[in-house]
Amino acid sequence: MTMLAELGQRAKRASLALALASSEAKDAALAAGADMLSHRSEDILAANAADVERAEASGVSATVVDRLRLSRARITSMASGLRQVAGLPDPVGEVVEGWVRPNGLRIEKVRVPLGVVAIIYENRPNVTSDAAGLCLKAGNAAFLRGSSAALASNQAIAAALREGFAKTGLPDDSLVLVEDTSYESAREFMRLRGIIDCLVPRGGPSLIQAVLENATVPYVIDGDGNCHLYVDASADLEMAISLLVNGKTQRPSVCNATESLIVHSDVAARFLPAAARALENVKLVGDARARQLVASIEPATEEDWGKEYLDLVLSVRVVDDLDAAIAHVQRYGSGHTEAIVTRDLESAQRFAREVDAAAVIVNASTRFTDGEQFGFGAEIGISTQKLHARGPMGLRELTTTKYIVTGNGQIRH
Repeated sequence: MTMLAELGQRAKRASLALALASSEAKDAALAAGADMLSHRSEDILAANAADVERAEASGVSATVVDRLRLSRARITSMASGLRQVAGLPDPVGEVVEGWVRPNGLRIEKVRVPLGVVAIIYENRPNVTSDAAGLCLKAGNAAFLRGSSAALASNQAIAAALREGFAKTGLPDDSLVLVEDTSYESAREFMRLRGIIDCLVPRGGPSLIQAVLENATVPYVIDGDGNCHLYVDASADLEMAISLLVNGKTQRPSVCNATESLIVHSDVAARFLPAAARALENVKLVGDARARQLVASIEPATEEDWGKEYLDLVLSVRVVDDLDAAIAHVQRYGSGHTEAIVTRDLESAQRFAREVDAAAVIVNASTRFTDGEQFGFGAEIGISTQKLHARGPMGLRELTTTKYIVTGNGQIRH
């Protein structure tokens, strides 16, 4: 058995104990984990500073460094996230539905843990805490493989959480961190059938492609976020400016940031110059009609329309009607989040009905597609596929169901 398989077996054994753990035991472990994050914050920050220093020395972009960097506020937020998850209803054991058949059989559909949930992710060390907390609450073991860039940070966070979990009597292997960050280990990780019950990749196109090519375990894709904001002819333009600025600039390096702007031609002449002024630090690339209205907009390539920039760059297109806006979204969107700004109820309803995405937002920022903002606590990722989960993956998405059938001697004829 390889070292990676041995780690997986440890997670598997822990998952059996977690599946039987009471809500009180899991909540106590989450609280202890949160306390240990706070208690070990200086160790975590020191480890993270070393990771950041290496990343900056290697010449990576500011976006990558932002994803990697921790602060006291971010550690406090991680701890708060664990406590928030502890306060959420436990999905395990929930009766989803039940009925009695004419022959007297009572059938119940009940939520149960998935087992071992594996997450392979890039940078973002906060994922270590978020994933471990959500997995534990849903009765799963978290089997985590981060990137080499965040290894020291992930090791420090995992050590703190494992210590906290063990203090309350749950297995420290409720969280198992893979420290071999080689490509070979990633490929083996994706092929641990019989150990991993569900794999969630969180990263860029190259990671997703690697999963599609190599994984032999069940997986849920946490895909790109080429999120559009469509400003309709009837939009409140002041609101639209506010939503655009928030969606693009509040945190451009995340998957729910606004990447593409579509504007109805009836309001483009008024809206686009004001939008360009409000986005003075954002590079704009657009079609010919947008460039005629704002001289600073650079020509967009075909690649720009489908690109997740994760940076202060925004593509801009002018369209003549709602049909054209929806067609553009359907062609270039990634199935993550699409938003419309409008005062026309029919336009809002059509956009919401016809756009195929995990989340469709009316008159609000794309930044709201987030597990915490949806009230799920921290999230394991945002699924852009349709089976078995779609959108922000909270506790319920980390469970499956089984049927419990109770009779009193019935036989089938």
